[in-house]
Amino acid sequence: MSEHPDYRRLFDLTGRVALVVGGGSGIGEASALALAAHGARVAVADVDIGKAEATVAMIHKRHGSASGHHVDVRDTASVDRLVAQVQAQEHRIDILLDMPAINIRKRLADYTDEEFDRIIDLNLKGTFRVARAVAKVMTLQRSGSMILMSSMRGTQVEPGQSIYGSTKAAISLLVKGLASEMAEHNVRVNALAPSIIATPINAIIRNDPAWKEAYASRTALGRWGETSEMAGPIVFLASDAASYVTGTTLYADGGWTVVDGRYKPPV
Repeated sequence: MSEHPDYRRLFDLTGRVALVVGGGSGIGEASALALAAHGARVAVADVDIGKAEATVAMIHKRHGSASGHHVDVRDTASVDRLVAQVQAQEHRIDILLDMPAINIRKRLADYTDEEFDRIIDLNLKGTFRVARAVAKVMTLQRSGSMILMSSMRGTQVEPGQSIYGSTKAAISLLVKGLASEMAEHNVRVNALAPSIIATPINAIIRNDPAWKEAYASRTALGRWGETSEMAGPIVFLASDAASYVTGTTLYADGGWTVVDGRYKPPV
C-alpha cells in the first residue's frame, strides 16, 4: 500500500472472491451480504444447500455476484471438493470466512465421548479442514485474508460451556500459529469473537425472558447483538483497512469481556 492511499477505498472489495462457509444463516448470511455489497464475488457454502441458495438469491436481488455450494466441514473430501470448485470457477480465493460450529450445553462430567467428539470434529477439526484447504490456495497466489470464528467463550465460560469454549480458545491459538506461517506468503489470518448475537441457533435462550435479560445484562451495552453488527468487523478484517492486522482475535462482544457478571444458567 502507498503511504497515503485513497482512504475511501480501503473497504472496497471489488474484484475479490470471498468464500463464506456457513453462509446460509446467521452471521454467515449477514457477512456474505456485506462482502457482496462491498464488491466481492461471494461463494456461499453450507451443509444446507437450500439455505446457501437463499443467501445467493438475496445477494442477486441486491445486484451482487454469488454462487451456492454444498459442504460438510466434517468431511475432508467435501471441504477439498468445495475449495477446488470455487478455485476452478473463480480462479482464486481472496477472502475466507469460516463459520460452522455447534454447542451441547452440558456439564463436563455429563458429556459422553460421542458428544465430545461431535463438538471437536465440527468446531475445531472442521475449522482446521477448511483453513488447511484454503491456505494451500492462498499460498500459491501469495495473497489473501482468512477469518475464522472464535468467541468470547474462548476466555470466559459458565457451567455447560467448557467443551464449546475449549474449541473457541483453540481456534484463537490456531489463528496465531497459522498467521505466523502464512505471513511470508502475504496472507493474513484473524479471528472474530462475538458474544450474544441473535441467531436461530440461540432462539431457545432468547425465548426465555429471564435468560435473555440475564445475558443482555452481562454486556456493557446491555443488549443482544444483531447479525448485521458482525458484518462490519468481518468486512474490516477482509479488506485493506486491516492490511497490518494478522494473528489477532477481534472481540465484537458488546463489552461482555469487560463486565464482571455472575449468572448460573439452568444446565
